Amino acid sequence: MKTKTLPRRRTLVAFAMLVPAALAVRSVRAQAAAGGVQLFKVVSSRDEVIVGADAALLGAGSGPAVERLATQLAAKGQLTLWQYASSKDAGGALVQVPLRQIVVFKNDALRIEPYATPLPIKPLK
Repeated sequence: MKTKTLPRRRTLVAFAMLVPAALAVRSVRAQAAAGGVQLFKVVSSRDEVIVGADAALLGAGSGPAVERLATQLAAKGQLTLWQYASSKDAGGALVQVPLRQIVVFKNDALRIEPYATPLPIKPLK
């Protein structure tokens, strides 16, 4: 009896491990479809905000986008970025949309990390 139960459990565990990977791939595809806009979470001592950056802002390079954004912030001291938020489009579907432009100062930013979302991302205004 135990031999039949063990393969089922392994299959269930393997499936459970694949679900987060599938969601991550879906969110990366959604970001790629947004015309090159990638989302990041900027964490400061006061709050955290989701921002979008396009390929022009990230600059050329083969490194991860989060490292290129951090390099730009360190070099310039501040960056003007678009804050993103979830909203409903005309059809009622949830999407990530640019909300307003904000300035991020390198002194205030404690951490920048990639932000994955399953929602479609609208391009920058």
